[in-house]
Amino acid sequence: MRTQVGIIGAGPAGLMLSHLLARYDIDSVVLEARSREYVEARVRAGVLEQGTVDLLDETGVGKRMHDEGLVHEGIELRFDRASHRIPFPELTGGRSIMLYGQQEVVKDLIAARLAAGGDVRFDVSDVRIDKFDSAEPVLSFQEGHSSNRVELHCDFVAGCDGFHGVSRESIPRSEFTEYHREYPFGWLGILAAVAPSADEVTYTYTDRGFALMSLRSPQISRLYLQVDPDDDIANWPDRRIWDELHTRLAIDSEWSLTEGPVLEKGITAMRSFVLEPLRYGRLFLAGDAAHIVPPTGAKGMNLAISDVAVLADAVAHWYDTGSSTGLDDYSTTALRRVWRAQHFSWWMTSMLHRFPDDDPYQRQLQLSQLHYTVASQAASASLAENYVGLLRG
Repeated sequence: MRTQVGIIGAGPAGLMLSHLLARYDIDSVVLEARSREYVEARVRAGVLEQGTVDLLDETGVGKRMHDEGLVHEGIELRFDRASHRIPFPELTGGRSIMLYGQQEVVKDLIAARLAAGGDVRFDVSDVRIDKFDSAEPVLSFQEGHSSNRVELHCDFVAGCDGFHGVSRESIPRSEFTEYHREYPFGWLGILAAVAPSADEVTYTYTDRGFALMSLRSPQISRLYLQVDPDDDIANWPDRRIWDELHTRLAIDSEWSLTEGPVLEKGITAMRSFVLEPLRYGRLFLAGDAAHIVPPTGAKGMNLAISDVAVLADAVAHWYDTGSSTGLDDYSTTALRRVWRAQHFSWWMTSMLHRFPDDDPYQRQLQLSQLHYTVASQAASASLAENYVGLLRG
């Protein structure tokens, strides 16, 4: 088999890359280890930056997002039992965010690729990357239950297969640098069948730790609590979770948290990770294969989409002109946005969470930062600008 670009991973990065390349009349094959049913049901974050919304619209896959997604024009910050709103449009020249689940973006992209005759292969296994430092890298894999290996010859390989995928592991360790930060807390998240208790995403800082209210639809709420990353979810029956949410989210003005059946729950550790460079030979990394951010800044899927937008343009430029300038600059260009998102996510995380070694001095610094952020138009604008996403260019 032969294609122009072999793509490993049918998440938002891999599918969007295939979709963008098709608009340039560049062929691709997407390989995914899981079933279509699995990837379409894999619930992940759902905050879309303005630039991500615009790209989905520009490329013809935004209709259902507008029909079912929820536009948010701000967020709430709660601390000292008071709520403060950060209004996005007036601080960012009219930009906002969209709440639309990652799995819904994946569904839309899969449907678009299959409708256009795209080659997306699910349930493949034992993917290997060979000769990616040559002019014709080769992907080999097993398809379905067959014991026969398939070879896919490509001009380029895009590793969009996540943090635990084969792409990054295929690069010799001497060829890249990894940057890590492990946070001393995790998020206990629940999905509840109840109408959201707030109109916008709400971040809360308290003596007992961080809490977050978000939503997935007018009928489904997503809520989080800061907990020990090694805690056992069995220690958190539903009643304890709701009691803790009531305590942390409480404010002195009139407001109440509405409870409902918990559909799912789990604890996720918090970490940051960046790999540099994002290229080795003809292998290019994008999305979680290359970087992870804590979810406080709502950047994970948006960074993946941004990566492949840059990569698609670079690949198209190579086919059009024979120039490798865009490919050579891919890592530097993508990482500039990655590190900005890393800093913003670290800043939000550090400002809103309690750390094990906190003392009264540290608490006063956090409260001072929060007061400044909501009182200063410049500070509010900086938060808003980063949250809705940096302009492309």
